[in-house]
Amino acid sequence: MNPPKLPPKLIGWIIAVVIAAGVFWQSRLWLPSAKQWLANQLAEELLASQKDKPSDAAADPHAGHDHAGHDDGSSLELSKQARHNIGLTNDMIREIELQDFVRTISVPAIVVERTGRTRLKVVAPMTGVVTAVNLIKGESIEPGRLLFRIRLTHEELVQAQTVFLKTLGELDVEVREIKRLKGITNQGVIAGKVLLEREYSMQKLEAELSAYREALLLHGLSESQVNTIAERRKLLGELDVMAPGMHTETGEVRLRKNEVEPNALRQAAAVAEIPLERREFVVQDLNVTKGEYVQAGQTLTVLADFAELYIEGRAFEHDTDQLATATREGWSVQAVSETGTHHKSMDGLKILFLNNEIEAESRALHFYVGLKNEIVNESATAAKHRFVTWRYRPGQRMQLRIPVERWQNRIVLPIDAVAQEGAEFFVFQQNGDHFDRKPVHVEHRDQKWAVIANDGSLFPRDAVAMTGAHLMQVALKNKAGGAPDPHAGHNH
Repeated sequence: MNPPKLPPKLIGWIIAVVIAAGVFWQSRLWLPSAKQWLANQLAEELLASQKDKPSDAAADPHAGHDHAGHDDGSSLELSKQARHNIGLTNDMIREIELQDFVRTISVPAIVVERTGRTRLKVVAPMTGVVTAVNLIKGESIEPGRLLFRIRLTHEELVQAQTVFLKTLGELDVEVREIKRLKGITNQGVIAGKVLLEREYSMQKLEAELSAYREALLLHGLSESQVNTIAERRKLLGELDVMAPGMHTETGEVRLRKNEVEPNALRQAAAVAEIPLERREFVVQDLNVTKGEYVQAGQTLTVLADFAELYIEGRAFEHDTDQLATATREGWSVQAVSETGTHHKSMDGLKILFLNNEIEAESRALHFYVGLKNEIVNESATAAKHRFVTWRYRPGQRMQLRIPVERWQNRIVLPIDAVAQEGAEFFVFQQNGDHFDRKPVHVEHRDQKWAVIANDGSLFPRDAVAMTGAHLMQVALKNKAGGAPDPHAGHNH
């Protein structure tokens, strides 16, 4: 059979498709060369157009003359949009001034309690049954508030009160008898020897009564309660346990509110060096319930006073001399809280003391900084239980910046005001409507600041860009790069 004859037009289309497919298949061989040739042609046309542009002052305000200290190779002019892009607003271009700079080291730290001062145990002064619990866990209470009421069942205390009342009654009888005998003796009926014996007996009873009073005090009763027993001539059946008024007490303050001396709490606050209005105890632990039988010395509750804490710094052993110098000179320490997204710093803190030993395993030296706390929030329930939130809490992590060295008469700039290229450091000084790059000697830099030597590279009152130095350095390098890169925009 003879194959069918194809129309010439169709044969032409088939040949065109085959050729196009072949060209596409071989594009990886010829396409890069074509793009390179096209880029070279565009670069030559761009250079030719730059040469054809007028070079008079109207075309370039900086052409044909130099500003003071102006070098086109190290000078950069930024548009208004470019300045905003790098944050270089008017307030970020400032005149420099000579100032002192304190070099610091940063060490990790943690907020800790003041041992023996932050936590206070309130204990049962004697054996009894808890008949009232006037607090809940987490509550904030003030000094002098009633915490517990205990019905006394302590046999020794009951006996001591009984003997005290018995002796007190005998003393009253002896006083009345002496008063009677004095009236009879004046009439000559009774000899003076009998009166003298009675007076000796009264003195003996007074001595015994004083001893029994001291015994009651040792059992845990207060002076006010002993006086109440003496006045009412009744045994004390219940005991009120009050919140402590000062750190020097053991916790079992048992004065009723109407029995507290007017200045007692203020004197207590003065001893503790804390204003009265700032005293707040937080109930950390509540260990008993109503109706529970407690022994003398048993812990009823644990209160915490967070008004003052410590920041425990953990430095390296080789930092000992620097810490000792900062402590001796009284230099201020800065603490930076690591809690939250915005790290809050506290200035003006002082190192209280350094540990006299170094941890054997970690080789860390612990030192302590005083921390004044503050209440940031408070709330109350319908039952008038009050809760407060302190800003700083034990266990909270911080960073301490310790001053170790001082420089005087230096130029101190933000770290973003300095650009680095190899061993060179640069700042950008404002010169008219452009910025000149100035090489400088950086004596020290940290995460925030750079200390520039006062060697004549910059002078006071020079206006310098306080941010965006790195991006300005990149822009300056791009400006000095010359013709466009013919390989830009594709990869081989």
